[in-house]
Amino acid sequence: PDRVVPMLPEAISNGWCSLVPGEDRPCLAVHLWLDAAGQLRRHRFVRGLMRSVARLTYTQVQAAADGRLDAATETLSAGVIGPLYGAYQALADARAKRGVLELDVPERRVIIDPATGGIDRVEFRERLDSHKLIEEFMICANVAAAEALETARRPCMYRVHDRPPEDKLTSLRDFLDTLGINLPRGGVVRAGDLNRILAKAAGKPEARLVNEVMLRSQSQAVYAPENIGHFGLALRRYCHFTSPIRRYADLMVHRALIEAFSLGAGGRDGAGIDMGKAGEHISATERRASAAERDALDRFTASYLAETIGAEFEARVNGVTRFGLFVTLNDTGADGLIPISTLPDDYYEHDERGHRLVGRRNRLEFRLGDALEVRLVDANPLTGGIIFALAEMPAAPR
Repeated sequence: PDRVVPMLPEAISNGWCSLVPGEDRPCLAVHLWLDAAGQLRRHRFVRGLMRSVARLTYTQVQAAADGRLDAATETLSAGVIGPLYGAYQALADARAKRGVLELDVPERRVIIDPATGGIDRVEFRERLDSHKLIEEFMICANVAAAEALETARRPCMYRVHDRPPEDKLTSLRDFLDTLGINLPRGGVVRAGDLNRILAKAAGKPEARLVNEVMLRSQSQAVYAPENIGHFGLALRRYCHFTSPIRRYADLMVHRALIEAFSLGAGGRDGAGIDMGKAGEHISATERRASAAERDALDRFTASYLAETIGAEFEARVNGVTRFGLFVTLNDTGADGLIPISTLPDDYYEHDERGHRLVGRRNRLEFRLGDALEVRLVDANPLTGGIIFALAEMPAAPR
């Protein structure tokens, strides 16, 4: 949470590959032509030099778009930031029209105290339009790269995302049934169908949980040379182009574009490379990096909470198993376990389909999505494991 481990040597990643205002940097760039409906009409890839005018933060840019200018954004508001937001709005309209899966799963971030090196707080990341703006332009560039390589009949390392598998859709339907929400059976499920479910849950206490369970029902996005499209983004062709210094798939796409369009040295057409095996390897290393990031967040969060043993928190059940309840704290997003042995004395039966534990004698019921008051029992910074107990015993069975 407090540092970056670069894929390339630091002299490259923090030097030639890092933008510095007023200095030239070599790049592979794409010019994009959009119409008023946000459709990509044409594109052109070039190799050249770029010179950054200013280094701005997301909050700075958002403030400027909202009319709160500072010395850095005052001269850029009318000629740069305003038009950028106009183009973004066109892309956002196109996104809504094609039915992109709009999951809302907040990300945690750990804030380190620079003075002590300790943890100041754990909070949810703020999601601004300036973040979405950059994402939409990157998606547009990624689509252009995939289209360009297809047109040139060159191998492409696609970023593909399959439809949700049937067994996970069945589990999702069973969960939604417990909330009185219907996901029709039969037919092909599209991202737009899932968006309608999210819209029904929006604003309700279980909204975050519905988003999380729907996320778990999705297939995992992977890298592959065979194009099956991207279900979540509702795109027929998609690859990763925008981060060649931190994702190897993007570097492969850069090399393929350089070769396909005769953009100088460093191109490679994929000859002699087992693209299928390369895609599997890159997907595996991506999963490993994501797991490392989650583990680090869990351990930092456990370290932060270790100072508050005995404290009580508001939480929500995010998982029900035969050995207990997994809960997520509302304020920090920390995940932990309430062991079944600490629940009110009874024999609890696990209803897997209904995502609940039911006491055989007292009929006390704990369900996915339930709001609970919990007490912190243990937090282990070495493993990231957190144990809770019920702070208040339910007064009566539901």
